Amino acid sequence: MPLPFVISAALAAALGSTPAALPASEVVASEVASAPSTEVVDGVEDRYQRMTVPVTIDGQGPFRFMIDTGSQATVVTRGLSDKLQLRPVGVATVVGMASRVPVQLVALDGLEFAERVFDNISAPMLEARHVGADGILGLDSLQDMRVLIDFRSDTIAVDQASELGGNRGYEIVVRARRKLGRLIITDAVIDGIRTAVIIDTGAQNSVGNMALSRKLRANKTEMVSATDVNGETMTGAQDIARMLKIQGMQINNVPITFTDSPAFDVLDLTNKPSLILGMGNLRLFDRVAIDFASRTVLFDLPVEAGFQNGIRKKFRPSRI
Repeated sequence: MPLPFVISAALAAALGSTPAALPASEVVASEVASAPSTEVVDGVEDRYQRMTVPVTIDGQGPFRFMIDTGSQATVVTRGLSDKLQLRPVGVATVVGMASRVPVQLVALDGLEFAERVFDNISAPMLEARHVGADGILGLDSLQDMRVLIDFRSDTIAVDQASELGGNRGYEIVVRARRKLGRLIITDAVIDGIRTAVIIDTGAQNSVGNMALSRKLRANKTEMVSATDVNGETMTGAQDIARMLKIQGMQINNVPITFTDSPAFDVLDLTNKPSLILGMGNLRLFDRVAIDFASRTVLFDLPVEAGFQNGIRKKFRPSRI
């Protein structure tokens, strides 16, 4: 019987375009073997505007992995597993945006990224065409650290917050709640509706659940489709929210794809208005930092926020 592991992924595709490959999430434990000083790794902007970074595995590589703050686990593709002859260690049930499918787990040791080495990982194995990279760096390798995405220079840095400049330069610092490793902003407001927001660097576009759709009375005039991590197609309806407010900032005209998905169910968010905030909206900021140690999300607003980028600073933000 498959182990009850969970993977979820965000819906992301535009009407009439090729379905987008989706990232994954998994509940798996890993052990950090070493953690030396900060290293900044150049991000590679792929066709879905997601960051990938080079990693090595037992000295082999580099291989192209995404950093995904919506993913609970590190994931490898079948091609990479075959190349490295990774050992099977069991089966997990993968929960994608459109499906639940049992997949094989493989043993992964010597995973090195930014001068950190991770061992004892049980990684779900997925097909590369549904992942969009050689693998995914998930929350099991990011806990107790800060992930800093600088969209001005397309770089990603991972280290202790103090080594990445602390909170200097961020206009908005928001405290979040931890759920299955993810950080969830619980007091966001979309068009007057209090909404739980998940910051997901592995999602291209933003996805809302049906509870949010009902509260907003969304028109949902445009249908979009995407492929989840299991290769199954999910169709959703898109609408434009007028305003997304998070503490001291406001994002205007936010496109949201609404869908009924088990990805919200595993977070106990099916009946609560919820939004997965993807890279398409995050790129409106100069920098975004996700700090798992302090359970905060930090936003650096562009200089002319609200006039060119759809972001407006509403009031003086508070600091945490």
